[in-house]
Amino acid sequence: MRLFLSILLLTLTFSSCKKDVATDEGETAYIGGEIINPIDKQVIIRKSNITIDTLLLDNKNRFLYKLNALESGLYTFKLQSQYGEEFQLALLEPKDSVMVRINTIDFDESLVFTGNGAKKNNYLINMFLENEEINEKILSYYQLEPIAFEKKIDSIRKHRNTNLNLFLEKNITSELFQEISKANIDYNYYLSKEIYPFAYYGDNEIKNLQSLPQTFYNYRKDIDYNSIALKDYFTYKTFLRYHFKNLALSEHLKKSKDSILKRNSYCYNLDKLKLIDSLITDKDIKNPLLSISSMDYINKTKNIKELDSFLAFYYEKSTDTKDKNYIQKLVKSLKQLQIGNKIPNVTLVNYKNQQVGLHQLIRKPTALYFWSKDYKSHLQESHTKVKELMLKYPEVNFISINIDDSHLRDNSRILQQYGLTYQHEYQLKNPKEAKEALAINPIIKVMLVDRKGKIIDPHTNLFSVQFEEELLGLLNQ
Repeated sequence: MRLFLSILLLTLTFSSCKKDVATDEGETAYIGGEIINPIDKQVIIRKSNITIDTLLLDNKNRFLYKLNALESGLYTFKLQSQYGEEFQLALLEPKDSVMVRINTIDFDESLVFTGNGAKKNNYLINMFLENEEINEKILSYYQLEPIAFEKKIDSIRKHRNTNLNLFLEKNITSELFQEISKANIDYNYYLSKEIYPFAYYGDNEIKNLQSLPQTFYNYRKDIDYNSIALKDYFTYKTFLRYHFKNLALSEHLKKSKDSILKRNSYCYNLDKLKLIDSLITDKDIKNPLLSISSMDYINKTKNIKELDSFLAFYYEKSTDTKDKNYIQKLVKSLKQLQIGNKIPNVTLVNYKNQQVGLHQLIRKPTALYFWSKDYKSHLQESHTKVKELMLKYPEVNFISINIDDSHLRDNSRILQQYGLTYQHEYQLKNPKEAKEALAINPIIKVMLVDRKGKIIDPHTNLFSVQFEEELLGLLNQ
């Protein structure tokens, strides 16, 4: 899923609301727009992971929504495009009118920005999209020695701050805008430094991770773990995920003599939850981090026995009932998917619209892999990888399963877009129930079963260096 920020101010296109915008003195804002070539009629407005409303496009494929008693900040509106779900962020402050015009066939290139306040919002858009270009450039810097790496990213940060200051000198902006625009620069910089040690040294040699300059993490004293303004901002949330992974490693090393980082270790992952709980008080920031970190561990661990004590801590600290219920169901399914158990006989549908039980398809050693229209790069890369593996391991049956709750013709069109045939391609008949039964999370998960349908590995990775060894082990069952 790609994230774009579009901030578009309402123009006279919606003449019917012109009077309201001009005369309303309260804490209100408008968000609206026109969707060209819409996939469906829904636009969902959200803030802080809470759905505010679901809007329906009118007969001209437009929508308009007034937010009363506005809480200033970043809002999300979600819609379907030709490439799956798309999320747009809009900074809304009192009396703003935000409009987006999008063509779902050519999503990001089709964005149009107009209206009062466009200068500040266009600046934010450019900054956020610039992150992608900068992060691509920084990928090559990860191969530099620590001091050389710091000089490179310090220079980028200085240049971006200079541009921001010039903009602030020429334009009247709110404190909220200033906080978000400054944080965009800072947390993108901080994120690069959190990623660097593992990109440069790799995960394995802990002694190398400890050889960084003493001042390398000096910026950590400036971190705001409970920023209300940034809690819906993608880069801030991504930074916190990497940051707590690194903090947990430091904590773990105080008690462990390991020379190799074991990311699946119970103690390391529990330390991560404890640090999140101790440093974050805002539930909108804490709960998602607790859930994501718990999911990371749940989906990677092979030690089911340790799950109960790990989850007891999570259930105690999280206040998100929905996430807790989801994780409870996931763990229940994982416990039923242990090695040696028979894989659940979920119902699949082939591209002739014929239903078939999964057990019917398993007549030889089998690898199940999954895809979604929301993760196009994974769709392409996984199918390319499997095409290679099928030539090397013709004795293995590779089954591709789409997990979306969408019409067969939509998935058929997507497969055609990527030049893929319908052979060995299926989708879930009942996606919600089947995804729970197979514990399909994350999407990169692969399941290996023998010719009798017994589970050999409930969770492996198509792209891991050990995967071909696992296939050879599967064939020797």
